[in-house]
Amino acid sequence: MRIVVDRDLCQGHAACEGEAPEVFSVSKKGELTVLESTPPEDQRAAVELAVKYCPTHALRIEED
Repeated sequence: MRIVVDRDLCQGHAACEGEAPEVFSVSKKGELTVLESTPPEDQRAAVELAVKYCPTHALRIEED
């Protein structure tokens, strides 16, 4: 799996960081950093929740 971010949609709400802090980090300025663009399979459930709860739908998962 690979995480794709639409930077035009991301507003830095940090819902993703709340769901998967090992994969996402949002700075105090609201800038998203994907710490692990191809996270291990054991992170899948957390990443799926991060995608689901992103208020602007800026995240998606692409399968390798």
